[in-house]
Amino acid sequence: MYNHFTVTIHDDNGVKQFNMHSFVKKAIAYASVFILTMVIFALGTILYLDNSVDEIEKKRSEITKAYQQLKMKNLKLQDSMSTTKESLKLKKLELEELSDELSEIETLIGLKPLAEASLAKRVSATRMDTQHRAVMMQLIPNASPIEYKGITSKFGYRIHPTLKKREFHRGIDMKAKMNTPVYAPADAIVEWSGMHKRSGFGRLVILEHSYGFKTYYGHLNKTVVKSGQFVQKGTLIAYTGNSGMSNGPHLHYEIRFIHRNLNPYLFIKWTQKNYDEIFTKEKKVPWQSLIMATDHLHLVKQTQTQQLSQPAQK
Repeated sequence: MYNHFTVTIHDDNGVKQFNMHSFVKKAIAYASVFILTMVIFALGTILYLDNSVDEIEKKRSEITKAYQQLKMKNLKLQDSMSTTKESLKLKKLELEELSDELSEIETLIGLKPLAEASLAKRVSATRMDTQHRAVMMQLIPNASPIEYKGITSKFGYRIHPTLKKREFHRGIDMKAKMNTPVYAPADAIVEWSGMHKRSGFGRLVILEHSYGFKTYYGHLNKTVVKSGQFVQKGTLIAYTGNSGMSNGPHLHYEIRFIHRNLNPYLFIKWTQKNYDEIFTKEKKVPWQSLIMATDHLHLVKQTQTQQLSQPAQK
């Protein structure tokens, strides 16, 4: 009796009753619990998976965003590398051009280009800063020793004005009135000051400058320095005249380098403005050695020199 239960079903055909064993009841109950559990588990799984999908989608979105950012950075990096590469190419071309220009400057001043030396060392060797130029202009004859009024006789072969024969003129004859002041064109020691009959220069001053340079001043009316005296650039040394073999007042001006006569006009024109010209125009002076020899020198105080008018550029 207790092991069975009755199931009554009412429909249009009447009432039907079924007697079922209690085991079936338990089975149905267990099945219902199982199904409910599975439904709850399934719902939980669905919710979990849905949440996981959201997280995955969020992470995927973040990864996509990071990828896009990385892609943009990569594009910028490529652009930067391309720009840098192009810039390096231009810099290389500029350095090659600079090296070529430096080679021209080295040749210009007598320096032998050193292929194995770095560009910095080559630039250092050829650098002529203001102080170095000032040293050169202080020690090597430059500018006009008198107020420039022109030249009556150039350097080179000519017909001597008094001897009336062709001979080599070792200097230049500069126009000057009687007693025009004559100034030292660079620091020097006075080698000679006085009459010099054998040369025909009359009253003559010879200045011995540094590094093998000498200057001669002939046909003077009066000298104001003595032999053995040290003079600075711009010092008054004499007054022009008409002494010796001369046909009128003027200044005979010579420049010599180790007994070799140089064209004084090139040195009269030599100023800071056209500083490099003399390196190409005067080939008798080893400028490379001179530049190297004076590179370490510095002036404590520049000499206040007499301002003289320079020859007009031709």
